[in-house]
Amino acid sequence: MGSFFQDTWLGLVSVVKNFNPIIDVLDILVISYIIYKGIQLVRETRAEQLLKGILLILALTLVAFLLDMKTLNFLMNNILQIGIFAIIVLFQPEIRRALERLGRARMGNVFTAEANRHAGEWEPVIPVIVSAVDRLSKTVTGALIVIERQIKLGEQIATGVILNATPSVELFGNIFYNKTPLHDGAVIMRDGQILAAACFLPKPQKEELIATHFGSRHRAAIGMSEVSDAIVIVVSEETGTVSVVVDGKMERGFDSARLTRYLQSALVGDGENDKTVGQTVVSRLLGKDKKLKKKKKKQKQEEKNG
Repeated sequence: MGSFFQDTWLGLVSVVKNFNPIIDVLDILVISYIIYKGIQLVRETRAEQLLKGILLILALTLVAFLLDMKTLNFLMNNILQIGIFAIIVLFQPEIRRALERLGRARMGNVFTAEANRHAGEWEPVIPVIVSAVDRLSKTVTGALIVIERQIKLGEQIATGVILNATPSVELFGNIFYNKTPLHDGAVIMRDGQILAAACFLPKPQKEELIATHFGSRHRAAIGMSEVSDAIVIVVSEETGTVSVVVDGKMERGFDSARLTRYLQSALVGDGENDKTVGQTVVSRLLGKDKKLKKKKKKQKQEEKNG
């Protein structure tokens, strides 16, 4: 253990001696950003308590080394040797969530074309979803609808019953009717189709922070949105209130008009916006070209008259 701290000290001295103002400052900034994002990831989760425990172990290790406490030193040394494996096991949900978020970030707009290609499949389905949700809300029928986007939900789909059906108001009503075997779970939609029903969703990472008046559907919706980029629609079986959950955040009190606007923007809007922007640019270029031709024609006419 003594050699560990000696090597660490010598390493720090070497870093100071060979300090490069540009590369090392950039290195520090990158590491600082990674640490900051790591703190954001574990804040207010069970991992935060585990992290405090790890820091306590490191503090005990330092005390054991400074006071030359041989037994404690031996114990801490063995704990640190297996610490990396313990961290992987204990932080498995957080590591997985971080990698999923990293994958969701994309490289540039690599997946933009794929998202826009599916926009046409969602456009005719949105009115069906909104009408079904409106009817379920009016009859105070509990419902949980997950709209898959770029992150695939194969793990959750495997827990349910595969339907691969064309959406309809009647089908949604039959699925969530409380006397049917499929009502207890979530419907997962992919590419404008109802892919599966009665699916089980993951628990939220911050379940202890969720208000107690939220039921199992709202909690499952939050859990699903924390590990994916899915849009989750929840209809309360107690009040009929319609909520939308994305990225762990819940918005409540949706009516048909607001839900339509939201789904249009999230599922179709990007593609349409890109198309509109493209058309605007082309129109401007054509407009400039016409103006240039008119200007040249006018100059030639003036030269001819002169």
